[in-house]
Amino acid sequence: PVSVGMSLDVASIDTISEINMDYTATIFLRQRWTDERLCFDGNKSLSLDGRLVEMLWVPDTFIVDSKKSFLHDVTVDNRLIRIYPNGTVLYALRISTTVACSMDLTKYPMDKQTCTLQLESCKT
Repeated sequence: PVSVGMSLDVASIDTISEINMDYTATIFLRQRWTDERLCFDGNKSLSLDGRLVEMLWVPDTFIVDSKKSFLHDVTVDNRLIRIYPNGTVLYALRISTTVACSMDLTKYPMDKQTCTLQLESCKT
């Protein structure tokens, strides 16, 4: 097993739809792990073009209850891959996602809703 550290920043909550029972948010997701196969001599990190992600192993992280999601790609894919001499990989990306959120509106307008943003990883 590979231990993957993760951080997530919510850049914006763009819409909340009571009709569709969902919300749309833009997030920055950062994941970090170590792959000894990527060790190299030196004391500086290497920043790689996001298009090279296809050549590396990356975690299979997904957003639970996502109805639709996309990676931003203006002017290039909004992905960062940085590899450190000890084989540590930093993988960062910007995602917009629409996530289902079951809302109980029976006490509207005095209701209170809690919507979650959960990430998981598939095990194969």
